[in-house]
Order: sequence, then C-alpha cells, then structure tokens
Amino acid sequence: MDSRYEIKRMAGGGGSANASPALGAQSRRRKMPPRPADYKLQIIIIGSRGVGKTSLMERFTDDTFCEACKSTVGVDFKIKTVELRGKKIRLQIWDTAGQERFNSITSAYYRGAKGIVLVYDITKQETFDDLPKWMKMIDKYASEEAELLLVGNKLDCETDRIVTKQTAERFVSRISGLRFCEASAKDNFNVEECFLKLVDDILAKMPLEIPSRELSNSILSLQPEPDVPPEFNPPRMRCC
Repeated sequence: MDSRYEIKRMAGGGGSANASPALGAQSRRRKMPPRPADYKLQIIIIGSRGVGKTSLMERFTDDTFCEACKSTVGVDFKIKTVELRGKKIRLQIWDTAGQERFNSITSAYYRGAKGIVLVYDITKQETFDDLPKWMKMIDKYASEEAELLLVGNKLDCETDRIVTKQTAERFVSRISGLRFCEASAKDNFNVEECFLKLVDDILAKMPLEIPSRELSNSILSLQPEPDVPPEFNPPRMRCC
C-alpha cells in the first residue's frame, strides 16, 4: 500500500484512537466567566441645558461625539467598566436634563450618586451664573459623602471663551470639596482624565476590603419612580 495513503488516513483522524477524546474534552471546555466588578458606583452629570453633558458622557463611555445631539429628556445613562487601584469598577453614569421642568424627575437620582459632575459652557456666561442654583440642588438632594467635580466644557471654543479659568477657580475656592477641570468633549481633551480622577477620589474614601454588594445596595436596582419625592438630606451649605 502506498505510504502516502496511510498518512492521509491518519491525518484525517481515522487512524488515531486517542485524538477523538482529546478533541471532545476541548470542545466541552467553557470559557472562564469575566471577573465580577469589585465596585459598582453611580455618577450623575448635571448642569444647564446645552453645556455638553451628553457629549461628555458619550465621549467617556463610547469615545464618540455627535455635533447635533438632541437635548436629554428626563434622564439617560451609560455603563462603563474601568480599572483603578487594582480594582474593577462598574460605573453607571446618569445624564440628566438641564431644563427646570425636569427637576422633579432628576432630583431622585442624586441620592445614590457617589460622584457628581457639574458642567458649564465656557462660552456662555449664563451657564456659569447658574452654578449656585445647581449647588443648592446638590445640597438639598445629594449625599454629603458624594465627590464633586466642576467641568468647564467646550475648551475647543477657546477663541469664544467668556468665562475665564481664573473666574471658575475663584468660584471653586469658596466651596468645600469641589474639584475643577476644563475639558473638550469634541476634541477629546481631558475628558477621561476628569472622570477617572473623580472615580479615584471616590475609591480613596472607601475601605478596599468591603465587597461591592455592600458599597451601594441601590446603585443597580430600579431607580425611584419620578413622581415619588426622594428622602431629603439636611442641606450642607457647600456654597458660600
């Protein structure tokens, strides 16, 4: 018999009794499930209409930018998983509407937030002038332990800037625990750095040995119904 014929038969698997069990075991082997998150945190983004809250969220979570984003109606959210301090963190980021008529809806989302991003537009003075109003919302509804970050968005429009960086820094200096940065969702400048710094500040206040399920038992559960008023915390009077 031609030796070439024998080689072909063995290559086909018919001549090896040991090949089939090995292949069968390999086919039955399942992939390891992904490691569960060590932390599950909720972050909300607030600020006046048109400051770029949705753009910042989508740039951070999906690395995308839409020139003609529609105004958020009520609330929207995205999920992003990051790794910091050797821990896996699952972020639930809520984008809230800036119009006052939605305040009764969006205020319910302050309670469970571990971090709050307050955004203004560096080219629109009125969005900066609205900051004290938003700080009162934070004092009224948010946890006293929530980390705060002020973001001056649309740094790509530097030539149209109205609110100077120094003006924003003076505002921040009067408020306890408020961090500040400027960013551009359009140019993807400083967006990820701002969010990750906020998350790092949150983690710095948490004992790392506590399991994720004990950190926030309400973060991934259903949010309160919009028409149910939240339980208010006493005001902290962050703003002078």
